[in-house]
Amino acid sequence: MTSDRTYEKASAEDIYFGQVVANWARWAIIGAALMLVLWTSTDTFRLMLGVLPIVGLMVVNFYLHGRYLASKPANGTLIAIASAIDIALITGLILLWMPAFAGTGYDSSLGGGLFVLYFPALVAFAFIMRPRISIAFTACVLGIYAFVAVMSDPVILASMAAVETLIARLITLAAVGILAAYFWRIQRRRRFSEQS
Repeated sequence: MTSDRTYEKASAEDIYFGQVVANWARWAIIGAALMLVLWTSTDTFRLMLGVLPIVGLMVVNFYLHGRYLASKPANGTLIAIASAIDIALITGLILLWMPAFAGTGYDSSLGGGLFVLYFPALVAFAFIMRPRISIAFTACVLGIYAFVAVMSDPVILASMAAVETLIARLITLAAVGILAAYFWRIQRRRRFSEQS
């Protein structure tokens, strides 16, 4: 009975203290995305389209940051919903920006370098949630990115170089999600061994 309460308390602490990591990771995503959008925008319409998902991320982050500062922290469900919104907005940004990279030396069919915005979102989620949930979340992100890359330009499947690039990106995304989940597990064990 005591171990169940200790485990539940540890889970609640992970969510409470971990949401600070998620908030700051989201600010990093916002800053990087804003810099990329401003740098690569060729006209005001493209700038407006690029800023809209970033404003969406800012709204989510202000809400969650405000709740935390008001001592009304988010629960696991709200963090999962916010993380799903993060992934949806990052994916939207990748879709909007694929044509912008055409002819610039970036691999435009795979969203250029914008896929790196998934990294902080995956790490923040894995630092908060249990490994089983975070690995499932990572698998969903991998599926979304692969689907978007292939559906936006099915011709990439005919190019071995593009397929290799896509596979390398999927492997790095998977590695980040799995290693962050493993780190969560190590920290949980360390906390329980110190309490014993």
